[in-house]
Amino acid sequence: MAAGVLLFVAVNLACLAVIGNLVSGERSFSIDYKNNCFRKNGKPFQYISGSIHYSRIPRYYWKDRLVKMYMTGLNAIQVYVPWNFHETVEGVHNFTGDRDLEHFLDLANQTGLLVILRPGPYICAEWEMGGLPAWLLQKPNMLLRSADTDYVQAVSNWFAVLLPKIKPWLYIHGGNIITVQVENEYGSYYACDYNYMRHLRTLLRFFLGENIVLFTTDGNTDKEMACGTLEGLYATIDFGTDTNITEAFKRQRRFEPRGPLVNSEFYTGWLDHWQDQHAVVDAQKVSRVLGEMLTMGANVNMYMFEGGTNFGYWNGADHDTRFRSVVTSYDYDAPLSEAGDPTEKLFAIRDVIKQFRNIPSGPMPPATPKFAYGFVTLKKVGNISGLLNTLSPVGPVKSQYPLTFEEMKQFYGYMLYRTTLPRDLSGPTPLISPLNGVHDRAYVSVNGVFQGLLERDTMLVMNVTGQQGEIVDILVENMGRVNFGSKISDSKGLLSNLILGKDVLTDWKIYPLDIDGAIAGGWPHSNSKKSSPSPQKEPLVGPVFYMGTLEPNGLAWDTFLKLNEWTKGQVWINGMNLGRYWPAKGPQQTLYIPGPLLSTTLPNNITVLELEGAPPHLRVLFMDRPQLNATADKS
Repeated sequence: MAAGVLLFVAVNLACLAVIGNLVSGERSFSIDYKNNCFRKNGKPFQYISGSIHYSRIPRYYWKDRLVKMYMTGLNAIQVYVPWNFHETVEGVHNFTGDRDLEHFLDLANQTGLLVILRPGPYICAEWEMGGLPAWLLQKPNMLLRSADTDYVQAVSNWFAVLLPKIKPWLYIHGGNIITVQVENEYGSYYACDYNYMRHLRTLLRFFLGENIVLFTTDGNTDKEMACGTLEGLYATIDFGTDTNITEAFKRQRRFEPRGPLVNSEFYTGWLDHWQDQHAVVDAQKVSRVLGEMLTMGANVNMYMFEGGTNFGYWNGADHDTRFRSVVTSYDYDAPLSEAGDPTEKLFAIRDVIKQFRNIPSGPMPPATPKFAYGFVTLKKVGNISGLLNTLSPVGPVKSQYPLTFEEMKQFYGYMLYRTTLPRDLSGPTPLISPLNGVHDRAYVSVNGVFQGLLERDTMLVMNVTGQQGEIVDILVENMGRVNFGSKISDSKGLLSNLILGKDVLTDWKIYPLDIDGAIAGGWPHSNSKKSSPSPQKEPLVGPVFYMGTLEPNGLAWDTFLKLNEWTKGQVWINGMNLGRYWPAKGPQQTLYIPGPLLSTTLPNNITVLELEGAPPHLRVLFMDRPQLNATADKS
């Protein structure tokens, strides 16, 4: 190890000894293959970067997080662009508000931070479908992340919108983008399609020019590096604290014999799935390994520096032996917490960086203020089956057999499938998903009475009772599409027939549910004065909406919502979808609420969709700190 470190130090010193000659005032960023370093304006340059995802942080807080990163001593940030965040509906592009990428780049530039841009089109990131838009799945035979004609056309159309916005922000044009990644860890994908990578290289060169540094990032194995790299794209590697860094950089050298050493994803923490223990990576370990890499002259990006939150339906999922959904919090045990607060890990990292470059003087900006607003008691609005006129204004589509979310052009959230019992069920009768076709969770009611659930990979059969002709409602939840591996073509809904006893269920009415649209329009609070709430004595089981208000107290500070003894569901505050809760599975117990979302003068509307069963007390609690690490129920 010591010999390896000395070798890299010697190479680094050689790089630092060389100064290029440039025309005065000319901006450039390039790779010096002779001296194994980057060059910025002709001078050797080493970046110390951190990953931050604008799509996981409210726009109001972008500047706060960027300043904290700058004050830690970072000189760059790494940024993913999630395609589906900007083109949720095919051909409709959104770059406003929380999606204003150029404003984010401008704030980073004002703060003094360079940008390593990762425009995909695939990004992984534990984000819904790895950033790919779900409308691609409307062509079921499309091979994603390959030279498939339809896929390449869709990517080309997207890049023709995105990349012209990016070009003015390149460092060489006066902006702050120094390098651009091509695809994302492509070597870990089974297709290994070099023609696809060549097409992306051609697109990026066409729109961004020949002088931008393009690079790839891949995991620390020969197979991943072999499939993920391509001539003309600078090959970088990623690894965490438990890796032999000398061996890892030797692997990068086998694929990129000359040029700077780069760890594009140095893991400061890790993600959580529901039922996991909360991931933790030791701060001293992170700072020690960071110091060793910087001593070698390596360029390092810390993934993540702030994780943020999977608001709404944006969480991804993994599928190895079974489907596993990522939790709402993307805290990642990162140096900045989910709420953007500096941690012990951040200060340990700053102490290391001080040894390698001058860091800005002045104090670290403090944590944003938090407030425990206390308990709020909710009241029942009604069962989802009785609210279809409000939640599905377009009405149902009739189909002999079930249609998927994608076929219905409802890509996220929930849909309701309705049919009738084909015969009397004299006793409990098995309802079966024989082909594991429930993606991802189905909540089954007969005549408005909740009977149980089916779940992808884990619960493929349940018992049902009832009489011929009674209404069967099956609410299906999309829990986030797979974002990594070979199963990213992850269609949602009922993908195959359900069998009740010996009968195939047919003649469906399928209701697309615009829950978010209804709530954004003021429902259910705007209707609460017109109709009395459901009697509290009705059973609080099955998919049911609840509502309440948090009265203003003059403060709009960050807070954390705990749903103690609630089962599983979704929460909205003042029309914003905070994400999913599932406290029984854990580890996450609280949902982050950004302070600017709250009103200081008007009642704050709370809407909860509880899918299985609410507690009799119907209380929720606003706390001044998160709980992300409760012991999970492993059942």
